[in-house]
Amino acid sequence: MVPKTPSRHRSRSEVQTPLTPSLLAAMNNMAMRSGASPQKKASRSKAPLTPFDTTNPFIAPSQLPSSSKSRPASPVKRASAGGVPTSESFQRQAIGGVIRKGGVESRLDVVTNDYVPPPRADLKRSKSTPAVVRGDFPLVSAAFAEESSEQNRAAADHRDRFIMQKDNTDISAVAASLEQISLNSTTTSPGHTARLAAATGMPLNRRILGYHEPPPAASSSTSDTLLSQQREFAKPLYAQRPGAVGTSTGATTNKSRKIPTQPERVLDAPGMVDDFYLNLLSWSVQNAIAVALEAVTYIWKADTGSVVQLGDAPEGTYISSVDFSNDGAFLGVGIGSGEVELWDVETGQKLRTMTGHTSQIAALSWHQHILSSGCADGSIWHHDVRVPRHKVMELLGHTGEVCGLKWRSDGELLASGGNDNVVNIWDGRIGDVGEGARGSAKWTKRNHTAAVKAIAWCPWQPSLLASGGGTNDATVHIWNSTTGARLHTVRTPSQVTSIQWAPHRKEILTTHGYPTNSIMLHAYPSMERVAEIRDAHDARVLFSCVGPAGDVVCTGAGDENLKFWRIWDLQSEQLTKKKTKKKDLSSVEDLGGGRINPTKEGILSIR
Repeated sequence: MVPKTPSRHRSRSEVQTPLTPSLLAAMNNMAMRSGASPQKKASRSKAPLTPFDTTNPFIAPSQLPSSSKSRPASPVKRASAGGVPTSESFQRQAIGGVIRKGGVESRLDVVTNDYVPPPRADLKRSKSTPAVVRGDFPLVSAAFAEESSEQNRAAADHRDRFIMQKDNTDISAVAASLEQISLNSTTTSPGHTARLAAATGMPLNRRILGYHEPPPAASSSTSDTLLSQQREFAKPLYAQRPGAVGTSTGATTNKSRKIPTQPERVLDAPGMVDDFYLNLLSWSVQNAIAVALEAVTYIWKADTGSVVQLGDAPEGTYISSVDFSNDGAFLGVGIGSGEVELWDVETGQKLRTMTGHTSQIAALSWHQHILSSGCADGSIWHHDVRVPRHKVMELLGHTGEVCGLKWRSDGELLASGGNDNVVNIWDGRIGDVGEGARGSAKWTKRNHTAAVKAIAWCPWQPSLLASGGGTNDATVHIWNSTTGARLHTVRTPSQVTSIQWAPHRKEILTTHGYPTNSIMLHAYPSMERVAEIRDAHDARVLFSCVGPAGDVVCTGAGDENLKFWRIWDLQSEQLTKKKTKKKDLSSVEDLGGGRINPTKEGILSIR
């Protein structure tokens, strides 16, 4: 068996080139130059060649006749003494695979010449481009550097480091493929999917995250009554006020309506009692405001800005309610001990004291010569101030304190609200006059869930009655007094302390306690919120009254201040007529209701 040529002596080229006439001619010329005789060359050429004949390194053994069928051997470095003389560089070229396809002459010229790399510019590379490795392989490094720079220049406008095919990405196709992903994908092993679902406790083909309807509200069963009550009490504290502004004097209005966020005037009222059930503020048609401060009643006249102390309550008690008569000439004063006093506003004299009640009088309301009083024991008395025996009728329909009381302007109906969460509408026609006369409610409404203090009749549609509930209710209901039907309902963020109908607009104003301490304005009959003055007072707004002109609202609160807000503007024609009657407006100030104030101070103290 013929031995193989060692691997270190093999040519790097696996493709052998056969002898060509040009190659044979070159070999003959080389032999003639070396001085060999033709006879010796001929005899040498006639000798049979074997696979181990290394006299000529360019002769491929595969082209020679050989009896062996083994793999052709590669040429070796060694040359016999009688062979063609070769130099060291020539043998190195032969070992390096000089004989390749394409002709030996052109390849020899390329290999024998030194390689001169072409000049290249110093390219700026980014941080993501790898640096060219420089070391013992200058040719490979230069070629790799050129190839890398070409690739970077080609991909500079179409790629980035993270998204290689950003321009060709189809977002819709990606979204469609994501929607098709599920736990039982065909690319996943069914056994692995089943084990994964069992380990996580998640059924197959079900979304892990999904949007559903909110859970139902907790049931207020009899076994959890205390928790239900606590939730109801705390609900107004966390009620959301949509659109409310987070400033102390913030106001929100719609585009068609603007109201001032600051009061026109502020009066100091020290000693005002912070009690939800009392009614300590009243504005007469003569443009005078009565306010009760603990045991003293004051009257502030808007025409002159003067303050008059009307009288004191008996020692050891306090004033719980005040209300002007329809003509503004008399003032009814309710005392905490159960008496009702009658005062002459012009002279400042007390005319009479009407007794009979056993506890505080939290609400008063006038209709002509009848003064009605609501007592803490739930009874309502009609007092005829013209006769010595003043009690002409008693109304029994409340089991709690009567804290809201209002006559309709025509005197046919009387509305009352109590601490028993009940609204009663009474027939105002008085039949037999006497202490034993009893009246029954025409309508009784139990829709409120808290004390009903806010009661107001509509001035431009007498059949409408508005009522508002306390903290646990915070709801305004609109009733039809003719049919007894509830027409509208509005949920507010906090307790409703008072209600006022706009005399010249179809709007309703409400004042509120904690946590908003706000003044809200709603349109009727849509009941959409028109405006809101948040934090109108530093404490809960407890009392309110409308001026005789119907444009200014006065509010009182536990922060011992009276504030005047111009909520509604009168028509421009009415303002023009009133301005023409005034001689000099430089030293006076309009207080609303067609009345002026000669003082220019912003804050007046009621002492």
